[in-house]
Amino acid sequence: MDEIRKRFIQGFIILIAILYIGRLFYLQVIDETYKLDAQNNAIRKIVQVPFRGLIYDRNKKLIVYNTPVYDLYITPKKAHVQDTLKFCRLFDITRSEFDSLTHLARIYSPVRPSLFLRQLSKEEYARVQDAMVDYPGFSFQISSLRTYQSKGMANALGYVGEISPERLLKEQEKGNEYYRQGDYVGVTGLERFYEDELRGQRGEKYVMVNSRGVEKGPFKNGEFDREPVAGKNLISSVDIALQDFADSLMQHKVGSVVAIEPSSGEILAMVSAPTYDPSKLSGRTFSKYFQTLNLDPLHPLINRPPSAYYRPGSTFKLIQALIGLQLGVISPSTGFGHAGVPMKCHCGGTSSSIQLGIKNSCNPYFYNVFKRIIYNNKEQNLFKKSAVGLQRWNDMASKFGIGQELGIDLPNETKGKLPSVEYYDKVYKGPLRWKFSNIYSVGIGEGEIVINPLKMANVAAIIANRGWYVRPHLVKGINEAGNIDNKYKEHISVGIDRRHFEPVIEGMVGAVNAGTVAAEARLSDIQICGKTGTSQNKHGQDHAIFIAFAPRENPKIAIAVFIENAGFGGTHSAPIASLCIEKYLKGKVERKAMETRWMNKSYLANVLSAKSASAKPNKEVKATVEKDSTIEDYQLRNLKEELFKLDQANKPKAPVFKIPMQPQAVLPKNQKIVPKKTH
Repeated sequence: MDEIRKRFIQGFIILIAILYIGRLFYLQVIDETYKLDAQNNAIRKIVQVPFRGLIYDRNKKLIVYNTPVYDLYITPKKAHVQDTLKFCRLFDITRSEFDSLTHLARIYSPVRPSLFLRQLSKEEYARVQDAMVDYPGFSFQISSLRTYQSKGMANALGYVGEISPERLLKEQEKGNEYYRQGDYVGVTGLERFYEDELRGQRGEKYVMVNSRGVEKGPFKNGEFDREPVAGKNLISSVDIALQDFADSLMQHKVGSVVAIEPSSGEILAMVSAPTYDPSKLSGRTFSKYFQTLNLDPLHPLINRPPSAYYRPGSTFKLIQALIGLQLGVISPSTGFGHAGVPMKCHCGGTSSSIQLGIKNSCNPYFYNVFKRIIYNNKEQNLFKKSAVGLQRWNDMASKFGIGQELGIDLPNETKGKLPSVEYYDKVYKGPLRWKFSNIYSVGIGEGEIVINPLKMANVAAIIANRGWYVRPHLVKGINEAGNIDNKYKEHISVGIDRRHFEPVIEGMVGAVNAGTVAAEARLSDIQICGKTGTSQNKHGQDHAIFIAFAPRENPKIAIAVFIENAGFGGTHSAPIASLCIEKYLKGKVERKAMETRWMNKSYLANVLSAKSASAKPNKEVKATVEKDSTIEDYQLRNLKEELFKLDQANKPKAPVFKIPMQPQAVLPKNQKIVPKKTH
């Protein structure tokens, strides 16, 4: 028995020894992978950066492509420069820049390659290539420079920049080891939203080098090389011809244009004005140009359509009318006078139908519509009656995307604000302390309701579709049309019966043909259905808004135009929308004189005057801005504070009504709001 046990133990030990020796033989003789590290002095690993995906417009016209450039990397532990001044002259840098760049590389890692100089052209690379044998520890990698066929759509496209230390750390904390210091990533816009699709996969190449660092050929005939995989291409929904045209109309103005194809939710144009030249943020001029844009008081880096803050003004009356019709509190033939209404109007004294109410943009009419919506329940207590009515109204209005994110394929979309029972309870320090008379300005799109231009273009698309929409999106395909997330194909109902849209559309037709819209905005052969709006603004002129769709039957385009500090929407925004509709539906503009006039029209004096007035020092209000990962976030917070200054709890109540944008903000109690005349 002891003999058997002894032989078993001996056999077990021999088996372990054989396995151990076999593994060592495999690692040292057969497996070449570890040999790469052992031969590090003779073999160089070259990381090959893939080309980012291209971006096309809806008609397959190229918008964004790549130009090959060369990045110089340094591995500090291997780097040796005998004549620093000669090296600096070779690359046209100063000694202080050389010291700073090498210091940063050592901090990052003494043994890992770090970006030293970026984006050398083919000519610069050819000039210095032969001299690099004298500088071990430096290596080139082919990279690419984003190049643009058009200056339009810059804010929506976004830009590519070097990954920030904060973002690199976040990616590493998530277990993503793909990025290295010096890598380029999408920072804003589509470039950021579709970063994973656009970036591709980097490759690796192993080459043999001699003692002077000169390459002698591939290692093992490229057996261990891995080719880079280019990023996927994006097929945008944008019509670049319409985009460039709309951009030209928004010269010398601050605001937005958003055009949507109603049937698909595809965005045809997205203009943010003022904008910038995207090519200047895609090269060695980045730092200088970026600083200029960052300091610009008009905030050109912000993509206004999904991010800016405005009150919707009278354009919101369309939603009020549809909710009232759906609840049955009004019918198409319901009329209202002006008696007893604490609002001014300009429509002549009465509107005898929903069509006339919309055509004339009658404030008292929609004051009464909102009152009926709020009080349409069986509660006897006016405070409770108001809360119950507001909750139902909030539920229905939110289905139009108000106070919600629509889910566009862009970063930094804002929800806006749709006041709720909880909101007013916080503002008035408890439930049942407010009623309709405190909130009636919401009925005409003023007060505490806040939207962005994208939402109102989507509202126009909802009405064009008679009750549904597809989430607005800028990409209609990845590599091929139709290859997108299914959420951008889903039809979303707003819960309003189709029959209720016709009287509202009839009112929009009346507004364009004989109502609040300027005569020059009409098209003789295309029926535009539109609604004007004037967004109240305590700093200078009001903001001009116009939303529309065309043609009336089988609509092809829905549009929203916002121009800051311009005045009436029917006078200042509607003509621009009309020109864009003509351009898209006809492929050309026949009203050349009108086109030239609106291209040259400027409102910058109004904007700058308003900003100058609002920038006067106020010791009682201290704006705080949190640190964010992108400058767009930072500027967006500043813009929000410019548009909606918060009341301070310990500040004397001002005679001017202010919109609270946070729960802790306090509304002046027992103060009635008298809106300005609204178109």
